[in-house]
Amino acid sequence: MPRTSQPGRTVSARLLDVLFAFEPGRSALSLADLVRRTGLPHATVRRLAGELTAAGALERRPDGRFTVGLRLWQLGTLAPLTEPLRNLAQPFLEDLYTALHQHVQLAVLEGHEAVIIERLSAPDAPELVSRVGGRLPLHCSGVGKVLLSHAGPRLIETVLSGELRRYTPNSVVSPAALREQIAGCRRTGAATVRGELTADAESVATRIVNGEGRVVAALSVVVRAKSVKPQAVLPSVIASGLGISRLLGWRPGVKIRGTDPDHH
Repeated sequence: MPRTSQPGRTVSARLLDVLFAFEPGRSALSLADLVRRTGLPHATVRRLAGELTAAGALERRPDGRFTVGLRLWQLGTLAPLTEPLRNLAQPFLEDLYTALHQHVQLAVLEGHEAVIIERLSAPDAPELVSRVGGRLPLHCSGVGKVLLSHAGPRLIETVLSGELRRYTPNSVVSPAALREQIAGCRRTGAATVRGELTADAESVATRIVNGEGRVVAALSVVVRAKSVKPQAVLPSVIASGLGISRLLGWRPGVKIRGTDPDHH
C-alpha cells in the first residue's frame, strides 16, 4: 500500500516517494502511473513532478511520460561504493564476458537483498528475473548466497528465520541446508547455484574483498543449465574476484571480515 496518503508526511518525503516510484522495469511513468504508485492526489503529483522536472531530477518525454533526469543520474554515480567498484571491476567483467558469452554480473548487499550494480549479457544467454538496479533474494541466487554467507549473524538469522520463497523446485529453502551452504561459502569464498532462482540457469559466484578484508560485493557468471560445467567456470570467476579485490587493496593474509561489523 502507498504510504504517501498518510497524514503528516513532509513535502520532502512526498518528493522522495515520487522519485522512488521509478524502478527497474518502470523507468518511464505517466502522471497517472505516479498517482497510482504513490497514493498522492493527482494535483499534488502534477505539482511535484513539475518541480522535479524543472530541477532536472526528472525529464518529460514527448509522449508525456516522465523518466529519471540526467542530474539525478549524475548524483547517483557519486555513491561512495558502487561507482568506483564498477569502474575497477569493468575490465574483469568484460574479460569474463568475452571468454564465456554469458551473463556476468556484479552485486552488493542492501538490506535483505542483493542489488545488481553491473551486468554484461549475451543475446542467447538464459533470461533472468532481474536487471541492473534490480534485486535478488539472498537465499537462492549465486551473488545472494555469497553476500549472505559473509554477512553478520543477525542478518543471517533474520533471513533464515523469515520467509524463504521457493522460486523453482530446486530452490533451497531449508534453513539447515542453507547453514551448510553458508559454512562452505565462507570457507571457499564461492557459491554454485543450480536452477534455484531461474529453472534453466546455473550461477557461479565469488566474493570481492576490500583492503580491510571486508566483503563488499559479489561477482557471478550465470550460464544456461547444463551448457557449461560450473567447475570449468569457477577458477576464472574466482581469479576475477581476487583481481578486483587486489585493486581494492586486499592482499593474501588479510582476514576476511564479512560485509558488516557484527560479522565474527
